[in-house]
Amino acid sequence: MTIMKVRFVLLFLASFFAASMAWAQRQHEYIVLVGGPSLQQWEQYKAQPHDHWWANFVHSARVRTDQLRAEQGADTMITWLVFKPGYVDRGEQEHQNLLANIESVRDKLHLNLVYFSRGGDVIDYLNNGQPRDRVKVSGFEYFGHSNRACFLFDYSNVVDSASKSWLHESELKKIDRRDFVRGAYVKSWGCHTGESMSRLWRDATGTRMWGAIGKTDYSTGELPALSSIGGKWVN
Repeated sequence: MTIMKVRFVLLFLASFFAASMAWAQRQHEYIVLVGGPSLQQWEQYKAQPHDHWWANFVHSARVRTDQLRAEQGADTMITWLVFKPGYVDRGEQEHQNLLANIESVRDKLHLNLVYFSRGGDVIDYLNNGQPRDRVKVSGFEYFGHSNRACFLFDYSNVVDSASKSWLHESELKKIDRRDFVRGAYVKSWGCHTGESMSRLWRDATGTRMWGAIGKTDYSTGELPALSSIGGKWVN
């Protein structure tokens, strides 16, 4: 073998080894997005008030996280993005520190807990919260209030039956589609997402988002269930 051929082989092996090391160093992150609960001052006189329990969304997120730990193992990076203002406000109503309760879940389930206060924070985390060339998003699930076009993080918290903090389907194009692994699992457990937002999510990110046609019910103590006649999950 000539010296040139030897050099070529060594260069090829070095490149292959470097590529293999870079691949081995890649990680996946599973993101669970948790919206905030409503307040009694706005909901108490309604025929069907929302969020009797402050932990509707937190509990469902915990149930799902337990499943993910069982399926994917203790070393999987699971990040909770939690809408902090909602739990601060609801904590005042409940006369307890709800952030401390959430942080106890973080410690028990070994989560990466990140608080946010606006929809743009969610996009910023998806794009920049981890070095996305090495840490790709393998799953993204939402627990909270929503309508056909929005995740409503503070629904009936600041304003009666309305929201001042949201992530609208028109903003989804700001998400870098390279954030996700191929075939990433994405699901919104909120109401009505499958009626419009799921389609815009797919157009923006290249991943399919499961969403509900109709309403979902968080009162089961488990994962939310479809509650509308003719309701179904679509993506």
